[in-house]
Amino acid sequence: MKQISMVTEATPINIQHHTYKRECRYTRGVHIPLADIEIILNGLNEDTLAYFEFHNIAKEIKAGTFLNGYAGLANIISDYYKQEKDSEILELTNGRDFYVKII
Repeated sequence: MKQISMVTEATPINIQHHTYKRECRYTRGVHIPLADIEIILNGLNEDTLAYFEFHNIAKEIKAGTFLNGYAGLANIISDYYKQEKDSEILELTNGRDFYVKII
């Protein structure tokens, strides 16, 4: 199984969280191709998609966009990469905050 590494930032990345009306600061994240995030999001059920939008309201799904990560999204991304890409992202599902950058 291939491993994908988390990115550790020397300078924190700030991402607007419109629902909380504040910026979230992240020092680690994962970079995911646009095609993969589109497949992941298209596979979400209505409730799970609503929760994704709660954390990422008004965010365009396009290359260069930064998304707020959360535990549920970590599990969804991890499962996708294990099942579809025979890959794992070490430390993604350890409960620590993270961002997603669409590449």
